[in-house]
Amino acid sequence: MDIQSIKNRFGIIGNDPQLNYALQVAEQVANTDLSVLIFGESGVGKEVFSQIIHNLSSRRHNPFIAVNCGAIPEGTIDSELFGHEKGSFTSASDQRKGYFETVSGGTIFLDEIGEMPIGTQARLLRVLETGEFIRVGSSKVLKTNVRVIAATNKDLLTLTQQGKFREDLYYRLNTVPIRVPALRERRDDIPMLFRKFVGDFAERYKTQPVQLDEGGRQLLMSYGWPGNVRELKNIAEQISVLSKDKTVTAEQLSAFLPNRENGTRMPALTPHTNSLPVQSFSSSQEQSNGSSTTEREILYKLFFDLKKDMNDLKKMIFELAHQQGYNPGPVSMPSEHLVPAYEGGMPDNTFSTPAITNYQGGEKKSNPSFVIHHPGEEVNHHEEVEESLSLIDREKEFIIKALQKHKGKRKDAAHELGISERTLYRKIKEYDIEE
Repeated sequence: MDIQSIKNRFGIIGNDPQLNYALQVAEQVANTDLSVLIFGESGVGKEVFSQIIHNLSSRRHNPFIAVNCGAIPEGTIDSELFGHEKGSFTSASDQRKGYFETVSGGTIFLDEIGEMPIGTQARLLRVLETGEFIRVGSSKVLKTNVRVIAATNKDLLTLTQQGKFREDLYYRLNTVPIRVPALRERRDDIPMLFRKFVGDFAERYKTQPVQLDEGGRQLLMSYGWPGNVRELKNIAEQISVLSKDKTVTAEQLSAFLPNRENGTRMPALTPHTNSLPVQSFSSSQEQSNGSSTTEREILYKLFFDLKKDMNDLKKMIFELAHQQGYNPGPVSMPSEHLVPAYEGGMPDNTFSTPAITNYQGGEKKSNPSFVIHHPGEEVNHHEEVEESLSLIDREKEFIIKALQKHKGKRKDAAHELGISERTLYRKIKEYDIEE
């Protein structure tokens, strides 16, 4: 069967090369038993492709069932797919056959496969590999002969890296991938789809079909269509029912498209591949400015949090230096009193930080030094307190000293160090400290 015959049979409209290729793959794989994974955004018509594959296969006279994995609660999806025995859980008053048992010999379409729980994924993998499954609450192995077609609007490979989807199941399902293009990727098909939809609705509601003028046509093709074909169909129905004029202008059409005032997405007009004129909306710029404002607020918060963390670090290092016998004198904690050792002084408008590495003349020295700046002194005048600032070594040293001071009494030593006795015990084990 050629591509046009498939389009006519299943009511598919469009001549986009990506759409034609997807239909060609579906037609070629239909008469096999290979697993198929259909990719595409929500609303592009993935279920139609599963029906094409089933109806062009040798299983076409056997059952076909579509299951939305995201619509079934996690606690019941195993029972829905594989069945259960009487009494296997609280509401299991009778034995029940699952879809894999009732549809044996036919095709099962698992939509939104990325929403399937991990435990159910393991059961599905076994069905795909051996054709075997076990009802919930049973120990008897049953056989099934079902062809599985799955679909997703998510990146399953990313989900496998996040541990939310089994990698072995991904490669088992992805024997033949079919990607259904989004509506915005085949803009030349949009006017044809719109005419088909408004014609169908005019026939249903016994009215005359609406038409678009040139401005309305350009707006229709330029809109982003985040809901894809499903959204276009809804808009066509709204216009067919609510439009007073049978010729719809761009201004009239824009009233039916989502906008920022009602909290949804604004029409996103982009250049068309065939030199479609580019239009712009001031609210799109406002949306961009709003996004930038949000990003600035996030960055400001990060900078303030970073400054607070640095001040806490400075305070801790000063306390460590003081406990080691180094007295920097009366030092206040603002950042200008603790600076890295730069020749030529501290640059303006910069946060000062502890000098974990000493920079002299732009060169990075191998021996780090810690620099204390006393109030009233020049920044270039500094004194090196110690050669190493290993916090681990200092922490271990303080723990040993505290234990020695309190003659091995952990409770008193922990109180002296300002930590819990449990934390002290863990640190003793971690640093292998002999008591």
